[in-house]
Amino acid sequence: MDNIRVRFAPSPTGYIHVGSLRSALYNFLFAKKNGGKLILRVEDTDQSRFVEGAVENLISSMEWAGIEFDESPQKGGDFGPYVQSERTDIYRSYCKELEDKGFAYKCFCSSEDLEKMREEQQKQKVPQPQYDRRCRKLSPEEIEERINNGEKYVVRFKVPLTKDKVEVDDMVYGNIQVESDTIADQVLLKSDGFPTYHLANIVDDHLMKISHVIRGEEWIPSTPLHVALYKAFGWESPTFVHLPLLVNSERKKLSKRHGDVSVESFKEKGILKEALVNYVALLGWHPSGDRELFTMDELIEEFSASRINKSAAVFDYVKLDWINSQYLRDYDTNLLFDMLKPEFDKAGIDTEEKEKVLKVIEALKTRVNKAKEIVDQSLIFFKDQVEIEGDNLNMIREESSQILFSKIVEGLESIDFSGDSCKKMINSIGKENKIKGKMLWMPVRVGLTGEQHGPDLDLILDIFGKDEIKKRLSKQIF
Repeated sequence: MDNIRVRFAPSPTGYIHVGSLRSALYNFLFAKKNGGKLILRVEDTDQSRFVEGAVENLISSMEWAGIEFDESPQKGGDFGPYVQSERTDIYRSYCKELEDKGFAYKCFCSSEDLEKMREEQQKQKVPQPQYDRRCRKLSPEEIEERINNGEKYVVRFKVPLTKDKVEVDDMVYGNIQVESDTIADQVLLKSDGFPTYHLANIVDDHLMKISHVIRGEEWIPSTPLHVALYKAFGWESPTFVHLPLLVNSERKKLSKRHGDVSVESFKEKGILKEALVNYVALLGWHPSGDRELFTMDELIEEFSASRINKSAAVFDYVKLDWINSQYLRDYDTNLLFDMLKPEFDKAGIDTEEKEKVLKVIEALKTRVNKAKEIVDQSLIFFKDQVEIEGDNLNMIREESSQILFSKIVEGLESIDFSGDSCKKMINSIGKENKIKGKMLWMPVRVGLTGEQHGPDLDLILDIFGKDEIKKRLSKQIF
């Protein structure tokens, strides 16, 4: 493919949804695979939904995920500005061009007029209520008079009222056809002078020479309108690639009501960027073989738009956790230390004891699904005082537990210590003193950590080491 140019064009309305991450990722993979360019364009024409700081969050999320842009508001490029609110004069001039060609008209209907229109159509059981095109009939004199009277207006697309087919060729969904006169006369320019998505994205994609539009399937119903707009301007349409919907386990659209959906929330919970990118890549696309784990470079090599599915992709949090656990196993321990240091500090764990913290991370990273769980499970290794109460206290005061603790403290003096050798010694003490099962291992765990549950006991023994085990169990001998 020649001159491939794709774009990721989010609206700055909050944190980045995983669906937006997938759109950005597929655009990135497609561009890289085909030697093309990826453009970041900020679509902020709906000022009522603009969220302060959203652009910065967007950029940091993309950088974190390893998605790089060739042109953007920060990098610049030959086709800027790359922020739509800085391009309003461009949209107005192209909207005027459509009016001059007879493909757009001014509409003075108020929101109240439109509401009455909608209610009337609903009473008549119109299948798809839409604007009834009444302002198409206004004469130039009427229009001028109403403007002079200070009436507000929008500019609408004047859809050709013919039975001609408007055709959309989509790389995923195939050929889509609708009759021209079924397309609504959508607003192109709002009364505040800002364009709607329909006008701005068409003009920008043309001027920025976008070759392929890769976006969510929710835009399929609007695409015939977009193709009609391209035709009205006399421009060639890009190739469309619509991505299947992301749904939850109940096959409902993935939203904040159903759990974590933002890149930021996964990041905070300890999902590694490599794992999230890997998993999101598999939501609606399948590789050529049975592999499930891919680096970014491997995804670029493997990616093909021809293997994007039509059917909705189910976001499986359990599968994401599994993929994350696979990456955690081999993740550099020092990198994990740097990543988790703020969380360790927040938990009151002294990161100055770096050697011990690294040892804990190395031991725990193969036993958890999320990086943050390492911090939670590390707490027992850094408590100065073990608080034991209730049933646990009664357990360690049992005669068998007291004998066990005394024998362990004594036996530690004569073994070449390791977690494994210590566990073998405890097993021997149990046999000699007819202590077995839960009565053997549970008191040791509780005596050392104050908890009945946690990491494997041999791991606890290994991390604590001889001196810490002696100190902790000696305190529990009454």
